[in-house]
Amino acid sequence: MDDIDQRLDRLEWRCRRPVEHFLAGAYRSVFKGKGIEFEDVRVYEPGDDVRSMDWKVTARTGVPHVKRFIEEREQCFHLLVDISASVISTAGGAKREMIAELASMIALSAVGNHDRVGLVLFSDRIEQIIRPAKGRLHARRIMEALLTVEAKGQGTNLGLALSTLGQLAGKPSVAFVISDFLADDYLDDLQVLAWQHDLVAVNVLDPHEIDPPRRGLVRIRDAEDGRERVVDFRAMHAGRAGAPRREILQEQLMARGVDLLETAVGEDAVSALLDFFHSRQRRVAEETGG
Repeated sequence: MDDIDQRLDRLEWRCRRPVEHFLAGAYRSVFKGKGIEFEDVRVYEPGDDVRSMDWKVTARTGVPHVKRFIEEREQCFHLLVDISASVISTAGGAKREMIAELASMIALSAVGNHDRVGLVLFSDRIEQIIRPAKGRLHARRIMEALLTVEAKGQGTNLGLALSTLGQLAGKPSVAFVISDFLADDYLDDLQVLAWQHDLVAVNVLDPHEIDPPRRGLVRIRDAEDGRERVVDFRAMHAGRAGAPRREILQEQLMARGVDLLETAVGEDAVSALLDFFHSRQRRVAEETGG
């Protein structure tokens, strides 16, 4: 067995048990689907529920018609996963490994619930697309891509990834956008998609973004364009005028109705997902009164 197969087996083993024992129930409670979907209309028959009458068709034809619905048993999930240089260049590939684990657990949860799931890998270009499908072998194909696809681009074009989702998703879907969000000019695309789809942003942070160092001026090299910059870490502790990037992102996403899951490299991916599912379940219950 070659190294890639071994890595894939380890990833699947690491993700499958938590999905089966901890995440599956929480996933189903949050992503239930809409229950029923309109199919067509037919002529009214004695005994039909009058609440399903289609009054417009009845008025137009002069013959009573009722709406027919079918049970909506599945949902479609899209994983938009950032593999730009700022992700893959972290020490030991830790950020990419964290992202691969999160995305793999979402994919396994989806196929375990008989939902379809697809993948878009992106940098400053679209690196690979796997169209939504069902089944464990399909999930394994997604997991392999998460581990092995090497980005040709260095930067991050999140707007392009979001517009690609808009082209791929024919009907309302659930999309997990997994990135470090070190990108520009994507908020308009995000807003448009949030009106049509259920978007979840997964911000994978470096530890210094959670607790910035207090050393003041630090020279750093940008992994995406290679340029050196001087960053004043003291500004991150200086109140609202010097608000950390993560706080600004939180506000931007909230204003656009996009849910946010935050986690840092080195944290437990299972706990991060489980906490997110439970908090979202509580929020939805509060909003709907049940």
